[in-house]
Amino acid sequence: MTEETDKKEAISSEKLMIDNPSDFQFHAAYLAYAETYDKTTELEARKELNQSIEALKLNQIDYSTFYRNLDQYRAGTSQSQSYGRFYMKTQRKREWRRATQKNERIRRHKK
Repeated sequence: MTEETDKKEAISSEKLMIDNPSDFQFHAAYLAYAETYDKTTELEARKELNQSIEALKLNQIDYSTFYRNLDQYRAGTSQSQSYGRFYMKTQRKREWRRATQKNERIRRHKK
């Protein structure tokens, strides 16, 4: 009996091929699922990922719930999450020219 249950578990833990490229939202969700599934090695995690994508396909859960379930297993991967604001230093062309000319003058007179 244990061999039969092991076979059933092995079959149920395979990656599902239920992608629907004509539905953009589901296709994007499936791609996220496939990437997370490939990076996850735990059998229980893979089963839960399969259950989540099946529930999404059958409209039992919405996309926000699906991604919330998926993020539990993404956290273990190498992706780093940043919750702070992104800071980008900008510079006007005139300021950039002045700074470049100053650096060239300094470099020229150092010789």
